[in-house]
Amino acid sequence: MTTRFRREFLDYDALTAQLQAWALAHPAFVRLESIGRSVAGRDLWVLTLGPEPERLRPAVWVDGNMHASELCGSSAALAIAEDVIRLHAEPQAELHGLPAHVCERLREVLFYIMPRMSPDGAEEVLKSGRYVRSVPRDERPNRSHARWISRDVDGDGIALIMRKADPAGEFVESREVPGLLLERTLEDPGPYYKIYPEGVIENFDGVTIPTPNFLSDNQTDLNRNFPFQWYPENEQVGAGSYPMNEPESRAVVEFTSHRPHLFAWLNFHTFGGVYIRPLGDKPDVKMDQEDLAIFRQVAEWGEQHAHYPTVSGFEEFIYEPEKPIRGDLTDYAYHQRGCLAYAVELWDLFEQVGLEKKKRFVDRYTHLERADMEKIARWDAEHNSGRVLRPWKKLDHPQLGEVEVGGLDPRVGLWNPPYERIDEVCRGQSAAFLRVAALAPSVRIALAQASEVASGLYRLDVRVENLGYLATNGLSSARKLDWNEPLVAEIEPQGCALANPREARQTLGHLEGWGHGKYEGYAALYYMRSRGNTGARTLSWTLRGKGSAVVRVGSCRTGWITREIEVG
Repeated sequence: MTTRFRREFLDYDALTAQLQAWALAHPAFVRLESIGRSVAGRDLWVLTLGPEPERLRPAVWVDGNMHASELCGSSAALAIAEDVIRLHAEPQAELHGLPAHVCERLREVLFYIMPRMSPDGAEEVLKSGRYVRSVPRDERPNRSHARWISRDVDGDGIALIMRKADPAGEFVESREVPGLLLERTLEDPGPYYKIYPEGVIENFDGVTIPTPNFLSDNQTDLNRNFPFQWYPENEQVGAGSYPMNEPESRAVVEFTSHRPHLFAWLNFHTFGGVYIRPLGDKPDVKMDQEDLAIFRQVAEWGEQHAHYPTVSGFEEFIYEPEKPIRGDLTDYAYHQRGCLAYAVELWDLFEQVGLEKKKRFVDRYTHLERADMEKIARWDAEHNSGRVLRPWKKLDHPQLGEVEVGGLDPRVGLWNPPYERIDEVCRGQSAAFLRVAALAPSVRIALAQASEVASGLYRLDVRVENLGYLATNGLSSARKLDWNEPLVAEIEPQGCALANPREARQTLGHLEGWGHGKYEGYAALYYMRSRGNTGARTLSWTLRGKGSAVVRVGSCRTGWITREIEVG
């Protein structure tokens, strides 16, 4: 039987219970901590997976459900956590077709997993049906204007949408699918309808109906609230009062900024069935081409295991031409944390329904014909138990008079996959991302030996290698970050002494990995060549007398390894 989160969307209490159960059952390699609290007092949980969680080594980050309605992000993050737990608890278990040496590599990687970045928002969506972008609160001082407040007005426990007959309405009812509203055309006879959120108008003057906005009664989009290229609200809708003004975004930045050993970052969203990679503000010709080759490899795994394409954020996923999204989490992770960072829109509804592909992927959300809308409605009836399209019920609204309530509940089947498909979606994501996590740099001391060079003098040679796919700096573009320090080697003699004490600390620099990404050119049929031994470095020390020496190699980026060597 599948774990509960693979067949339903968990509320805060159930999610917390699952995380606590894992931590209790596997204390040797599962640690649960709260990195902050929401305004409503809910913990912002992060799992650390791997033995000796305080021992610095290459690490990856996964987060989900930063947008309140995108509940499957939590499911996918929990699925990755469950698979990593199994990796440690059942060493011989089969896991998404990964060979033994890759599983062994993964056991040396730390996983930080935050399944729900917006617990307050998710709880509102789960319990009330109310639309919340990220957080269900509003601290804007300018609140004297008329605006929509979402709430249940018909007493059925959920807040959906309302339609009101209006000769100037922009919608008509489908002739093919009763109850489905479609965009009005010139040729359509009435009746015509206006669509509003189920709720009431604050500061209503009795006449003027305000235009609804997705942030009418909830202020901040967390995915516009991060510090890289943050723009104020008048230039970036949803930005918040200032960068990281929300406790959720602030907690994430504070936690990850103290972990320079993060090299990969996966940010879960819904819906669409697509991976979105950097750059977010420039075309690919402006991108570090070595980075781009690595992202091509990641894209291949996404296509193979999740069956999703990968697109450039700037070239195929900005809503207005030449207007990049600002304050975005993956921009922060890529540009400031030097991570192999990307987002995924879970649940490929468009492919399930059989809709035409668009040249710009983002156009699939808006360039829908009437036939497409009716296809979705029929798919809902045949494959989703009619969860999305709901019947209309008449209601005497306290402000608008006669309206109809219901119509559309997008939570299961539209924003998120049907319950019956959650596990399938999760499996594909875990299979793809575990391969990304296995790209981690892997530093080891390959050779350590002391030889006598003169009476009482010994030369200690230490060869350090990076056997990982990625370089010790991570992505090529990450080299420019000031905190991305190169490897150093330190020696501590015991019973012997350095002939030159100034050699106690030596810089190795960064070591290349063996990976190149896809189509980087080194394996071209007409000219196959390898790099030199740029992934290894040999250091030497001269020591007086017999004893031993402890050599410590590493950096804040890779963590540290030690070896004790006998001298003499």
